[in-house]
Amino acid sequence: MDVGFIGLGVMGQPMALNLARSATPLVVWNRTAARSEALRAAGAAVATGPAEVFERARVVILMLADGAAIDSALGRGTPAFGATVAGHTIVQMGTTAPDYSRGLEADVRAAGGSYVEAPVSGSLKPAEAGQLVAMLAGEQADTAAVRPLLGPMCRDTVFCGPVPNALLMKLSVNLFLITMVTGLAEATHFAGSQGLDLDQFVAVLDAGPMASSVSRVKAAKLVAEDFAVEGAISNVLEVSRLIAAAARKSQIASPLLDVCFALYGETRALGLDGADMVAVIHAIEQRTLSAR
Repeated sequence: MDVGFIGLGVMGQPMALNLARSATPLVVWNRTAARSEALRAAGAAVATGPAEVFERARVVILMLADGAAIDSALGRGTPAFGATVAGHTIVQMGTTAPDYSRGLEADVRAAGGSYVEAPVSGSLKPAEAGQLVAMLAGEQADTAAVRPLLGPMCRDTVFCGPVPNALLMKLSVNLFLITMVTGLAEATHFAGSQGLDLDQFVAVLDAGPMASSVSRVKAAKLVAEDFAVEGAISNVLEVSRLIAAAARKSQIASPLLDVCFALYGETRALGLDGADMVAVIHAIEQRTLSAR
């Protein structure tokens, strides 16, 4: 049978394309139909709706924006849910609240399906290159069965234990990413405001111990004032909200995350919701202007 893929957004489309190009028999659906055309050209079948995906595929990958979109695709909360997921393996690759994923797993299993949590670390460029890192959680037999399927999309997969450990791992990794990129934006603003040559600033950064694939990509975007989206401000805000909620629930302090959350909120208020996360430099610039 085909493998199903629902959700062809900024990340989902290149991920699904890598599957299609690897000769994986694929049936896809996306709410905005135009996003499916690249998959059709790559040889995937395009379904008329989620129901057709589940009719044709035993394993269905979901790369959707949030719990509401997932529930809608699965018919969760309606009489159709049980018949939709029974006998299927649901591979949930989006980023949701850990408690939501725990509840979804329980409902899928109660209906006779299997559930694998598989959020990914990486943004648009790694998604296009098939270089994402997947974190897996669920029953070991289910995750072992799914793991080979993720090969065309991910350079590595890490088993994290039971649900929702994969999402908690994703939030932990993203906390570091968000604070790191925000720090890089502030450092770039500081260097530029001191009249330094920003190309030299990047050269020093790249030559030193703090250099990484993220710093190289994001520093180049900051210097070029390239705010084309790889990881959007709106997505960073949502992930920050999920991290903050998980921290509060566990009574964990998150001081750096809290500052970043405020800055990304200020960036959204500047009308940059759809810009890349490095656009947070505009919020830092506004704070500088306000302080003068």
